[in-house]
Amino acid sequence: MAKNDEGIAIGIDLGTTYSCVAVWEKQHNRVEIIHNDHGNRITPSFVAFTDDQRLIGEAVKNQAATNPTNTIFGKLHLRDAKRLIGRKYSDPVIQNDLLLWPFKVINSNDEKPMIVVNYKGKEKYLSPEEISSMILSKMREVAESYLESPVKNAVVTVPAYFNDSQRQATKDAATIAGLNVMQIINEPTAAALAYGLDKRANRVDERNVFVFDLGGGTFDVSLLTIKGKIFRVRATAGDTHLGGEDFDNRMVNYFVQEFKRKNNVDISGNPRALRRLRSACERAKRVLSFSANTTIDVDSLFQSIDFSSSITRAKFEQLNIDLFKKCMEPVKQCLRFAKMAKSSVHDVVLVGGSTRIPKVQKLLQDFFNGKELYNSINPNEAVAYGAAVQAAVLSGEVNEMLQDLCLLDVTPLSLGILTEGGLMTVLIPRNTPTPTKKEDLFTTVKNNQPSILGKFKFSGIQLARRGVPQINVCFEIDANGILNVSARDNTTRNKKITITNDKGRLSMVEIEWMIQEAEKYKSEDEERKKKIEAKNALENYAYNMTNTIEDYEISSKLSTTDKTKIENAIQQAFQWLAANPHAEADEFDDKVKVLESICNPIMAKMYQGEFDTGCDDPSTFSGRRIEQVD
Repeated sequence: MAKNDEGIAIGIDLGTTYSCVAVWEKQHNRVEIIHNDHGNRITPSFVAFTDDQRLIGEAVKNQAATNPTNTIFGKLHLRDAKRLIGRKYSDPVIQNDLLLWPFKVINSNDEKPMIVVNYKGKEKYLSPEEISSMILSKMREVAESYLESPVKNAVVTVPAYFNDSQRQATKDAATIAGLNVMQIINEPTAAALAYGLDKRANRVDERNVFVFDLGGGTFDVSLLTIKGKIFRVRATAGDTHLGGEDFDNRMVNYFVQEFKRKNNVDISGNPRALRRLRSACERAKRVLSFSANTTIDVDSLFQSIDFSSSITRAKFEQLNIDLFKKCMEPVKQCLRFAKMAKSSVHDVVLVGGSTRIPKVQKLLQDFFNGKELYNSINPNEAVAYGAAVQAAVLSGEVNEMLQDLCLLDVTPLSLGILTEGGLMTVLIPRNTPTPTKKEDLFTTVKNNQPSILGKFKFSGIQLARRGVPQINVCFEIDANGILNVSARDNTTRNKKITITNDKGRLSMVEIEWMIQEAEKYKSEDEERKKKIEAKNALENYAYNMTNTIEDYEISSKLSTTDKTKIENAIQQAFQWLAANPHAEADEFDDKVKVLESICNPIMAKMYQGEFDTGCDDPSTFSGRRIEQVD
């Protein structure tokens, strides 16, 4: 667990399609889901690059149709950085997705997939960690804006079935974003915390809670036993490559074929057409969760051809029935791993936007013999809610609700060493409570063998006959679910060596460089924000003055000469704006001052003796109408 620095701690749900940030509010003794700058409680996990700027979140939607190859996100392009993170380029999952991504992905020298984008006229190579760090930075900014103070500490969630490499990559992404990761916790476990607080988990009897977490790109299930304020994960299972995007994709393929059948035109190779169609399909999927049928309408989808069609809920279910049924396999596995009968489960909690699909709910309810599904917590916000709770606990927040709250998680995968004959010697079985530490003795299989442990290489073994060296290997999993390996040659009493699996991982040098790049992006974003604010200030002042002098009551009090001066000044300002839309912030500021120097004295002179300007300095007049004082 990372060092807990001083400051407010937040919880971040880094989602495939949407992300969410929350914080524990002391004054109200509750978790607050934080709105972003568009007033929404969840933020699209989108990143895009243009000729002059980088966009994150909501702003990406406005340009995605015209810039598909430089837009990386899950909802409209099937896969995103979260599905790339921690995987090798040669991974069959990556190779299959390469056929679907509109953006370019290449293989780096160490088998790491790199995303290629054009930014400011140049080609840039970005790792999945960098893309994820940009989204994490956005969530951090959302929190800082709400809290009006810097934020450093965070609990970040990952799918329960993320492996060691994916967890470490997520932690690296948070580091690049300038966050101190207090702990990485599993998404369904975080949701269980939200459930527990919602139920005010202070009852003395045990409750077995099954969390079914089906999001945009990943799927996890976890079985927990909750007693009082102790949350103990019994087992977990899932699929890191199954979610709502896959359901969208089935619908997209269906309508691509329909468009081809109707118009004899294949749009499967056109990123812009596919993006627009996928957006329409995603909206249709949401509607079908509440209606029996809906329509798909996309104007000028391709080659000026309008596309209009309809789809029923029954057809949507038929297109995805194999995927829906696939969701039930991890449910069975999880119960089997926990050695628990489904009749012993007290509550089934729904988490993730895709759990709103009626067929998914029906299959799950049927499996649990008609048990009512628990959906009182918001499926899009539950994970961030739980992460914020854990962040408050780790921060030492003094509160009766949080006091003695204890979270005991498990490792999702068995970990061990591949030995002679291709057999796996398991040191830590799946669903072992974490943190944990296990040791075992190993030896060489060849005479004078100098090293063991393949990917985790332990060298320097004293040369001896096979079977003589005694190597003590230790596997240790921390509270983040991240593995550390160490080994000692007991024969020669060599000092203990800690081994890390650096293959495909970012080095400290790379992380430091990416942190510097992140600061550079941030600086560029801030400069652009200043430009926009300065430009808006000039436009607003000019429009306010236009409205002011067009007011009959005010206009009648202005001399013709003064009114003409103001009108000419406003006209010049608008002409300059049209000719210099990309000017620097100080240039916009200077133009505001010029316009104010002409308008403010005239307006102040007109009001003198009749109206109260509210100030002694005429230069502070803002162009707003001043109300008459009785």
